[in-house]
Amino acid sequence: MNEDKTDYVSVVYDEQRSPKTEYPAQLAKYLSERFELSPGERLLEIGCGRGDFLAAFERIGLKVSGLDRDLSTDETARILDIKHCDLTKDTFPFADESFDVVYHKSVIEHVYDPLPLMQESLRVLKPGGKLIILTPDWQTQFKIFYEDFTHCRPYDTLTMSDLLRICSIRNSGSELFYQLPVQWRFPCLKYVCPFLRIFIGVPLARRITEITGIKFFRWACELMVLGYGIK
Repeated sequence: MNEDKTDYVSVVYDEQRSPKTEYPAQLAKYLSERFELSPGERLLEIGCGRGDFLAAFERIGLKVSGLDRDLSTDETARILDIKHCDLTKDTFPFADESFDVVYHKSVIEHVYDPLPLMQESLRVLKPGGKLIILTPDWQTQFKIFYEDFTHCRPYDTLTMSDLLRICSIRNSGSELFYQLPVQWRFPCLKYVCPFLRIFIGVPLARRITEITGIKFFRWACELMVLGYGIK
């Protein structure tokens, strides 16, 4: 495989630009506990990139597979079950009702029409299986949303809620999500974070984090939308 690729994954997730951290392991643990994912269940990650989150779910006992349009040359991705798939038009290379969990993070905002992606996600999901989606929150990231030239459809909690209902997802929910493990442990911090967004905003919060190395500033201001439900 060509080691000098210049596709989206190899550029945006180059280790110098996006160094590996403990966050995938922390998020996988949090989501597994919150949504009661059990060891041995099959999980599909759509748009898995270099495989950081996929590997984290595997380490806690799930049987994992991934899909991406660009296959990463990263060592982590090489040892995982990752298949090539153009998520905007291809049929997923899996049989109906193959997975207990379908998960994707920072993917759905890259497709103009989310319905084919959702339909394929539900096709491969078992009845009673769990769907977990994370996407940038438009209301807190509108100033930076299009710095990624492949972003094309923004979401907030209402649009995510409507999408889940249109797709007949049961027990669905849509909420703002902080990428702050400390906030998961101490939920009361969510009442402090809005003041930071008011007074410094996302661009300045990112700059402060860049200068100080303190991630709390950026992730207290730059939120995600978490959508979830059951097939």
